[in-house]
Amino acid sequence: YGIKKTSHFGTLDPMVTGVLPIALGRACKFTGFFLGHDKEYIGVMHVHKENALEILQKIIDENFVGKIMQLPPKKSSVKRAVREREIKKFELLEIDEKDFLFLTEVQGGTYIRKLLHDLGEREEVGGAHMAELRRVRAGVFSEEDKEFRNLYDFEKALEDFENGDETLLREMITPAGDAIKKVMKVLQLNVDAKRLKELLTGKKLIRKDFDKIVGLGEGEDFAVFNKENFVEIAERLPGNSPNSFFARPKFVFN
Repeated sequence: YGIKKTSHFGTLDPMVTGVLPIALGRACKFTGFFLGHDKEYIGVMHVHKENALEILQKIIDENFVGKIMQLPPKKSSVKRAVREREIKKFELLEIDEKDFLFLTEVQGGTYIRKLLHDLGEREEVGGAHMAELRRVRAGVFSEEDKEFRNLYDFEKALEDFENGDETLLREMITPAGDAIKKVMKVLQLNVDAKRLKELLTGKKLIRKDFDKIVGLGEGEDFAVFNKENFVEIAERLPGNSPNSFFARPKFVFN
């Protein structure tokens, strides 16, 4: 379809369904700005002996909420070393004999399958494993987004595209600038056409390129727009005088 490169914002394990944002073309350079964000899952945990929901929830609250230490599973894409991860929410919603419906919100890079396994390792739990898992949110992308589609809709959109109708496919694509607005602060340029052309070739930004500056910490990334047009992602440099270098470009959309 003319796309030379694609990339995802965080893999889904085998047998896991749900939100998987995909970058197209030059937007693949944005993956670093989206990876590592919190993720939210809903799933089914099967325990190996009968447990009351209230008792199991108490064990979770006392041992598996907040900052925990986790060793990635043997089959993983990262070095197998103990890492600290934060579990922001881990709630049991329903029980059906030995199956528990749960909702969890975790720091990016947390392995849910391993989280449930470690819970099951506690003697009072008696073993547990993941039966089903669905990712309902990956950072700023969720099932509630209008761009979210299942694979059947996507296949239909591609079929229409091949037949000359790109309507459905365009509805599924978020412009790069719109996606960036979801994860970082936005500054508007106040420059003439000549200066804009300079910036689009990678020149550093100076303080007087902007009318207003929102609070930005040194080293913080932000998005630069010229009205509705996305220009670049830049990193804040020290210094505030009108002609001093204010930021260096990290990605220029030219």
